[in-house]
Amino acid sequence: MPDLEITIIPCLKDNYAYLIRSGALCAVIDPAEAAPVEAALKVTGARLTHILNTHHHWDHSGGNRELKAASGAEVIGPEADRTRIPAIDTGVDEEHGWRFGDLKVQVLEVPAHTRGAVAYVIGGAVFTGDTLFVMGCGRLFEGSAAMMLASLTKIAALPDATAVYCGHEYTLANARFALSLEPGNAALAARLREVEALRAAGKFTVPSTIALEKATNPFLRTDSAEIRRSIGMTTADDVAVFAEIRRRKDSF
Repeated sequence: MPDLEITIIPCLKDNYAYLIRSGALCAVIDPAEAAPVEAALKVTGARLTHILNTHHHWDHSGGNRELKAASGAEVIGPEADRTRIPAIDTGVDEEHGWRFGDLKVQVLEVPAHTRGAVAYVIGGAVFTGDTLFVMGCGRLFEGSAAMMLASLTKIAALPDATAVYCGHEYTLANARFALSLEPGNAALAARLREVEALRAAGKFTVPSTIALEKATNPFLRTDSAEIRRSIGMTTADDVAVFAEIRRRKDSF
């Protein structure tokens, strides 16, 4: 498999875009704005060939037009949301996937945050946009709790070692919320200490891994007896438990 180089690019207040490079190809995923991406390109010496969006929100696609005008890069986005992706050239879906040079890219359709949201699995990494966060998940702007739980379950089925690159630096708040529901989770308590140290040092909390998320992310742990006791839903179905966790997170 060709090597894949990933560069994290902070954008706006707490967004992440990502440069991914394989050979002569260079893509940016979810460019909220053009300037930080252009600065990263200058440092790396790479020429932008592709722009990928996980969903249409402006803080993930706001840099599309300017970057495309400057580089001629091809804009890739979910076919199901083609009309809302700025300057889109190529729509992708789960059935057909996509190719990044010699790399086969798996496209996961993960609706709920937006109706057309996708995640991109490239090499050993998954770029989840605002669907799966480190110890969190996106708000249900255009879908139901059942839809989001199904989308998260699809991502969680990836190999445990898969690196998770999400769209925002929400990790510290997410970890504190998670621990409020599952204070007996030793892995989660240890992870909160690690995240606090990383943020105090001004460091990124991405990437995570699928294994870490399954162990510490409450939205992937609807079967946790402790979480169910915490919210008073010991016998409820998983969708109802998920919906209550999301409701509580919305006002945490």
